[in-house]
Amino acid sequence: MAHTDHQTMRRVLRREIAGTIGLLTDEHDFRTMRRYRSFTFDDHTAYLRQVETVLKVRAAQGTHTTLALFDPEDYAAYCAQAGLDPEAPASRTRFTAELAATGPTIPYDGRPLATLVPALVDEAVRQATWEYATTLLSRLGSCPTCGVDIGRAAFTRASDLLVRILDTAPPGDQHLVCSVSGPPDTLLSVLHGDQDGKGGIRLDDAEALEFTSVLALGLATRSPGGLVLRASAPDTADRVYGWRLRSGGLEPLTASEVFDAYCTDVESGDLISPETGVDYCEPPGLGDENTTPGHRH
Repeated sequence: MAHTDHQTMRRVLRREIAGTIGLLTDEHDFRTMRRYRSFTFDDHTAYLRQVETVLKVRAAQGTHTTLALFDPEDYAAYCAQAGLDPEAPASRTRFTAELAATGPTIPYDGRPLATLVPALVDEAVRQATWEYATTLLSRLGSCPTCGVDIGRAAFTRASDLLVRILDTAPPGDQHLVCSVSGPPDTLLSVLHGDQDGKGGIRLDDAEALEFTSVLALGLATRSPGGLVLRASAPDTADRVYGWRLRSGGLEPLTASEVFDAYCTDVESGDLISPETGVDYCEPPGLGDENTTPGHRH
């Protein structure tokens, strides 16, 4: 009887253990991992199929599983730094546990991997963009004139501008895109806002943090760029408008400028037919930007 009770308790405890799977999302990374003899998979499609089966079984058992992006180059560097044998499966387990704590992850929610893999890659890109923008902001240091932390002040100002943009947006779901040109790289951030039943907007905290950081970088460095908002609501035409980043501020685009931006092929310069059910318009006023907190030198 005691033995049966112990087995039951162990089964209960196993259901309490959360797990993480380090996923090789593309063929190139998969081929890189095949250099390890202990990695016995030889077909990426079959590997993904087996991973999905494991995920379904764990979900059926009531076990929570997180997906992490497994990068073979990062894994090799991790093993070298920690003095681990990269051939040992235990080393991959330790690396995956590290990913669960510090890297981009998404929970398995029953959707097929074909849907979850792009979401995981997007999460990795979002985290990398946020880290890069934050690093550049921190390197700006303090203003030699007034001693204000330039990056922190720009983030405060960007946060205030984002609130104003959302407060003045028409009713409906919001889709915002902010781009800031380099050097050395052009950063792009996307923010989705879903309207709740009370007229408010629900934002993903991680998306909002990344978006605000990219906007702050453009403001602080006076880099060229732009911000576009698209509002969608049932039974009404979508409204699209935006601003250009210029001289450390937001300058409204005219309706014709927004139309040209949306109806011109970026690579070829050829005209594209405008979408039906879309109004290209000027943005609403954001109030006196001089009252927006932030650094002004």
